[in-house]
Amino acid sequence: MDGTAAGVLDKPAFRKVDWLARDIAIEQRDNGVIIMQSRIPLQAHGPHIPASLAKWAREAPDRTWLAQRSGPERQWRKISYGEAKRSVDALTQGLLDLGLNGPVAILSGNSIEHALMTMAAMQARLPAAPVSPAYSLVSQDHLKLKYLFDLIKPAALVVQDGPTFAKALQALPLDGVTVIHVARPCDGIESIAFADLAATPVTADVEASIAKIAPETIGKLLFTSGSTGMPKAVINTQRMMCANAAMMMQVRPRSSDAAVATVLDWMPWNHTMGGNALFNPLLIEGGTLYIDDGRPVPGQFDETIKNLREVSPTYYANVPVGYAALASAMEKDDALCRSFFKDLGLMGYGGARLPDDLYDRMQALAVRATGARIVFYTGWGSTETGPTSTGTYWNTERVGLIGLPFPGVELKMVPAGAKYELRLRGVNVTPGYFGQPELTKAAFDEEGFYRIGDAGVFVDPDDPVQGIIFAGRVVEDFKLTTGTFVHVGSLRTDAIAAATPVIQDALVAGQDRCEIGLLAWPNLHACRQLVGNPDASFDDVVKHPDVIACLRSGIEQHNKACGEASSRRIARAMLMTEPPSIDGHELTDKGYINQRAGLERRAALVERLYADPPATDVIVL
Repeated sequence: MDGTAAGVLDKPAFRKVDWLARDIAIEQRDNGVIIMQSRIPLQAHGPHIPASLAKWAREAPDRTWLAQRSGPERQWRKISYGEAKRSVDALTQGLLDLGLNGPVAILSGNSIEHALMTMAAMQARLPAAPVSPAYSLVSQDHLKLKYLFDLIKPAALVVQDGPTFAKALQALPLDGVTVIHVARPCDGIESIAFADLAATPVTADVEASIAKIAPETIGKLLFTSGSTGMPKAVINTQRMMCANAAMMMQVRPRSSDAAVATVLDWMPWNHTMGGNALFNPLLIEGGTLYIDDGRPVPGQFDETIKNLREVSPTYYANVPVGYAALASAMEKDDALCRSFFKDLGLMGYGGARLPDDLYDRMQALAVRATGARIVFYTGWGSTETGPTSTGTYWNTERVGLIGLPFPGVELKMVPAGAKYELRLRGVNVTPGYFGQPELTKAAFDEEGFYRIGDAGVFVDPDDPVQGIIFAGRVVEDFKLTTGTFVHVGSLRTDAIAAATPVIQDALVAGQDRCEIGLLAWPNLHACRQLVGNPDASFDDVVKHPDVIACLRSGIEQHNKACGEASSRRIARAMLMTEPPSIDGHELTDKGYINQRAGLERRAALVERLYADPPATDVIVL
């Protein structure tokens, strides 16, 4: 037995997960193209998302569906499946009585009312269109909000609080648009109170409307990040959402006598991961969702910690920086650690590669609390694919994978240099973009595969079922003046992981240069812990010798592991203090970094990074 195998056997076992078998058919074409798909057929799925609310309202009317803290005491406000169904039916009747003919745009963030209105819009056969709150509350010019408003021409707008969204509402042409407010109306703008709409007497029209929901009925319009221009409105049909939820549930089947699925989650519902990948399967399974008003950012993660002291999830998902903050908290608090791992069966991550040292820390905490390790799971896809089309549905210890195709999904791998361009076809893939047929046509290849724009490579080309590694965006890659091709996606995630925990995100520079440079945003929370000053500013931490030393050590270790490969070696780095800009198109509403927009906007910093002699804030490696 080799050392690696012995090491794995020496580790505590994983908590049991009943994964679907990895039975993958592989077609290799003469032109190098590979088609991968599961031989296991996709299981049957429901006709539409509202059917699941009706099912659990009948079978478990008193079970909590949604919970959210509210009021001055910040206590949990809970709504059962039975209560939710009654409210949704009344809201549906209200929407039908208004005679609306167009999407219902929801401008505010996650809330119980947001969920109820989404279900009511679906039952009234009006597309629910959740819009990033940042377009209303962070943006100064409201350019993206106005663009989307003109694109989808909503019949109704929903806001949690009128005065909070006053500037956004005043920036929009609202003639003929019904405005609905939850908490307070906005002065000068006519609106309907959510509570009044939810008190509408229900008639037979509601059931008649539900009966007319077809598989191709548009359930949602979800907006892309805008990383390649203005956001696009992705059509999400009922069939598409139900099929994708079935795929995710099929690869991780849970027995009928398992504990009620319980999730605490902050991911925004205007993003397909929060709004579809988490929300829909949990509803279909009849689970309980605690809405987390915390965020994995300094000053807001304390809310998540408070919630995790009271809620023991059966499944938990977060971005790597969230897990880093959680690990730091649990390492100092045994009670929190025990509460978090008590019922946990699986941990999910996304948004970026999970650093190896963070994986090890979380597993050490799991073993301390339970005696067992917990599998880390991730998937891959996009707003256009439901979202998740592949997943790591086995007990893998390797982070950075995107897994293998789900049942019902075909993955096409087109050779692109040393990696493959990835394309997708299946019942979970969108029929197109709302109101933009030319973009729809360009998004699919001659065989009907969606061109997602991502790249991947096999863990082991001789054994494809070991899975696929994400290799970045095809359009982000560039060449150095030496002619060497730089794969930005994989290099960026590896660099962030190498310099953990001091880097939050980064831009990879080097187009038409002889060497690679890195413009990095510091992880303020982690840097403050490192320097021992909880009030340190961005300006303070980027100059602190301990932060610089940590970054230098991590990147130098990365370079050492790369050997002589100039396509991987980072020659210079600089820490930035100005956060990425939404209005400048650097930051998508989902928190992803647009490399091209960032480098263009920060062209002066790129020049400073490569100046000779180097400036004092440039770290030469």
